[in-house]
Amino acid sequence: MPIRIPENLPAKEILRREGVTVMSESTANRQDIRPLQIGLLNLMPMKVETETQFARLIGATPLQIDLTLIKISEHESKNTPAAHMQAFYQTFAEAKSRKFDGLIITGAPLEHLDYDAVTYWDELSEVFEWTQSNVHQTLCVCWAGMAMLNHYYGVPKHALPAKAFGCYRHMAIERSSPFLTGFSDSFNVPVSRWTEIRSEDVDLHEDLRILVYSDEVGPCLIEDPKHRALYMFNHLEYDSTTLADEFLRDRANGTNIGVPHNYFPDDDPNRAPENRWRSHGQLLYGNWINHIYQTTPFELEKIGS
Repeated sequence: MPIRIPENLPAKEILRREGVTVMSESTANRQDIRPLQIGLLNLMPMKVETETQFARLIGATPLQIDLTLIKISEHESKNTPAAHMQAFYQTFAEAKSRKFDGLIITGAPLEHLDYDAVTYWDELSEVFEWTQSNVHQTLCVCWAGMAMLNHYYGVPKHALPAKAFGCYRHMAIERSSPFLTGFSDSFNVPVSRWTEIRSEDVDLHEDLRILVYSDEVGPCLIEDPKHRALYMFNHLEYDSTTLADEFLRDRANGTNIGVPHNYFPDDDPNRAPENRWRSHGQLLYGNWINHIYQTTPFELEKIGS
């Protein structure tokens, strides 16, 4: 089944070329089914690339989905044309009267800042609280996962001596979780961050459960049933070349960055990387969407009640 996204969104043609079924509004309205309402609160600077990555994953599931793009109300994007933001995005102030079956909150390049130093921290904290009454399931990625975990449990993020950057082996340690259905025992996950969450801090809170872990880079995926949330600190949504693009950008900016771990064949940046995480990205987001479908109220207004 397809995903329904705004008619002229750049991701639409990209997904069609890749074989992802994208449905028109008129066709969707003829189907006797309630589409799942999924919001994407996009905090990343490069909005178009991020929209496409997440739309690709949730569009690969067998359910009809309406995707709503959301932005922080008081923050203006410096890297995406204003016309794009005006055409395709709602502010959180505009969207918060609605109810959503699922909400994805992306990461943001803000790891060097204390949470309360982020200019939109107050509004993001409001978003976290709003999910408890207006969203059935929330999935926070990278910095957003760290931020929501800190908001509800005070779990700190710790600065790393060097960037965790590359593809690292991870283990599925809670095999009975519906979010890990079909997962291999171990698998590669792209990682790109300057901070980490430590398992000893998570273990202090009995409501939290680590689902995926790496001996090299720590917790990857944490379930928070109390708040109907998943915290994903790494990047199964990444394209094949995303880490390469980040590597070249950081090098151009003078950042002291090494070649991404276990990414380029023979660690040679001149060779094309192989995507060894795509299937698990589709599994995770497919399992998340399926869990929402199985548990969300049919009547949207009952979400959060």
